[in-house]
Amino acid sequence: MERKTVWNSYTPEDQQQLQQVSDGYRDFLDHGKTERECVSQIIAMAEAAGYQDLEQLVKSGKQLQPGAKVYAVCMKKAIALFHLGTAPLEQGMAILGAHIDSPRLDIKQNPLYEDTELVYLDTHYYGGVKKYQWVTIPLAIHGVVAKKDGSVVEINIGDHDDDPIFCITDLLIHLAAEQQEKKGSKLIAGEDLDLLIGSMPLADTEKDAVKANILQILADQYGIDEEDFLSAELEIVPAGHARECGIDRSMIMAYGHDDRVCAYASLLAMLESETRDKTICCLLMDKEEIGSVGATGTQSRFFENAVAELMNAAGQYSELALRRCLGSSKMLSSDVSAGYDPLYASVYEKKNAAYLGKGIVFNKYTGARGKSGSNDANAEYFANIRSIMDNNNIGFQTAELGKVDIGGGGTIAYILALYGMDVVDCGVAVLNMHAPWEIISKADLYEAKKGYSAFIREA
Repeated sequence: MERKTVWNSYTPEDQQQLQQVSDGYRDFLDHGKTERECVSQIIAMAEAAGYQDLEQLVKSGKQLQPGAKVYAVCMKKAIALFHLGTAPLEQGMAILGAHIDSPRLDIKQNPLYEDTELVYLDTHYYGGVKKYQWVTIPLAIHGVVAKKDGSVVEINIGDHDDDPIFCITDLLIHLAAEQQEKKGSKLIAGEDLDLLIGSMPLADTEKDAVKANILQILADQYGIDEEDFLSAELEIVPAGHARECGIDRSMIMAYGHDDRVCAYASLLAMLESETRDKTICCLLMDKEEIGSVGATGTQSRFFENAVAELMNAAGQYSELALRRCLGSSKMLSSDVSAGYDPLYASVYEKKNAAYLGKGIVFNKYTGARGKSGSNDANAEYFANIRSIMDNNNIGFQTAELGKVDIGGGGTIAYILALYGMDVVDCGVAVLNMHAPWEIISKADLYEAKKGYSAFIREA
């Protein structure tokens, strides 16, 4: 059952559409390096496509009719979009789900310190990272600082052409004999992932003069003081743009493919959808990389509450109708898959691996070491998915995350499956997953977008 590359199936028109999707995606990544930035872009795109804020509609008392397009936001870091169908909501929805958080470094609450006239920000890594990959590369600071007066200061330093950048230093090779004897997970300690941000002292200052200068700059340019770090959400991310990769420009190298590639493809499919019998939903969540916890993670009640508000605004709410709606829904839980890398072939089982350029990837089950923590899709449901993909000429493949007892992972799928709905994992193959710079195939992004569109039309 070897799958063929999808590149050879494309017409000139397909190639043009593929490039348009890729260009839009790269722009989305460049302006969406945090969850908040992603949600801000998603709202702008949704409103341009006719979507309205569900919260405002609820306050106005307006009843929703079939064809209504609405969105609900959770703390500016997660969002659900709905396109109301003609059938009762209790018959279920067609749901596209993904996450918009990515591995990174977060600034600690008390981060700023000076040592030997160098000033650093102390960090705590977020998600599964190889810590040694984050040293000696250009880094940027994105996020917000919330002040006691209720104002919020947006921070974005390092991604404009005239911005400074930042760095985490590493030991020179000439003194690294002992360091290089360590195993990879211990090579760089988590407490050593501190960001170098300055070295110039403030004139006429004796103690911590460089730190004083940094605080003066922050006060002058952003109106924040050291205490304001206590209520800040500042993320350290790779500095630089998403770029075409390869002499043939067939790939995209960027920060945040996991999982913004699936989120963007799902969003495009959602915004292009037509009104049908079944209500369509696109759910883009936060905190997946640390277990989908917290108020903005999928384990929260945000999605369930949003559906309840939608049903009530459509005049269809009851507790039983809500349960029927969730239990009767069909979902694609979209998250990236490990692309087969021939340089590391020993960790993959080639028959059940995902390959760049062979289309959207379906994972019937995830989990690790005996499918622990897995959602395992029903055979009947996956047969239906196969039918939809084949009937719409979507290039797709199936995979697991590495060899048995070597790899494994999880997504948001098992959480939504708790409602009793049919859920299967799918997404795009990625090289360098969880590294600061990841690689995907443009063709897989294009097939994912087409596959998601087919699903919400026919599921």
